[in-house]
Amino acid sequence: MPATHLRILTLNIHKGFAMGPRRLVLSHIRSQLRDSKADLVFLQEVVGDNQKHSRRVRHWPAETQLEYLADTVWTHHAYGKNAIYQHGHHGNAILSANPFRSWDNIDASFVNFSQRGFLHGVIADDIHLLCIHFGLFEKERRLQTTRLIEHVNRSIPTDAPLIVAGDFNDWRQTTHRALLNGLGVNEAHETAHGACAKTFPAFLPVLPMDRIYLRGFDIHACTTLSGNHWREFSDHCAMITDVSLRNT
Repeated sequence: MPATHLRILTLNIHKGFAMGPRRLVLSHIRSQLRDSKADLVFLQEVVGDNQKHSRRVRHWPAETQLEYLADTVWTHHAYGKNAIYQHGHHGNAILSANPFRSWDNIDASFVNFSQRGFLHGVIADDIHLLCIHFGLFEKERRLQTTRLIEHVNRSIPTDAPLIVAGDFNDWRQTTHRALLNGLGVNEAHETAHGACAKTFPAFLPVLPMDRIYLRGFDIHACTTLSGNHWREFSDHCAMITDVSLRNT
C-alpha cells in the first residue's frame, strides 16, 4: 500500500508475555501482526535485550524482539530504548513498510523509577510518526503531555502529516483533551465512533488507554482487535485504523 493510504496498528505487547501465567507469546503476536496487513505498527514494551530471559525463557528469539516481529514483512523499523536495567532494556518501536528518512528517541522521564520516551520517526511524504507510552501517574502524564506538545510544535511543521499512537495510560482523558487542543489532531476511534476506544484490560475492556491521533489524514475506519486470539497476547487490546493522506 502506498504511503498515501495507510493501515495503522498500535499495541502494548507486554514484553512478549501473555497475561496471567508467564508464557511467551511472541510467535503468536507476530502471526497476528502479519494477518492485520498493517503498514505501520506502533509497539510499546518491546524488549531490546534481556540476558536473563535469553538464558531461562524457552523459545526466546536469538534476535531482538523488534527484528523477530518485523521479520520480512516490515523491512524498516526503529527502536527507542527507554527503561534500562542491569540485564537489559525495553522501550517503544515502530515497524514500517516504508523507509525511515530519520528517527530519534526523545527523553520523557520525570520520575526516577519510570523511564519513558517518545520515538519520533519520519517516512515518505514527510509523515511524522510518534510512538508513545506515558507513565502511570497523573502528574507524570501531565508533564509528558506538555513535553510532547512542545516537541511537536517546535520540531514538526504545522502542515506536515502527523501520527501519534500508543499507550497513553489516560483513563481520565485529560491528556486526550490537551492533545486535541494543543496539536490540532483527531483521534481515530473517536472520529469513527464518537468516543475513544476502551482497550484495557483486554479480557474485559473498560478503560480508554490506547489511542491513534492524526493530523493531515482522512480517517475511514477504526476498530479494536480484541477477539479470542488477541486477548491472549497482552493486557491491552490492539487498535487499528485505515486512513488516507489528505490532499492539500
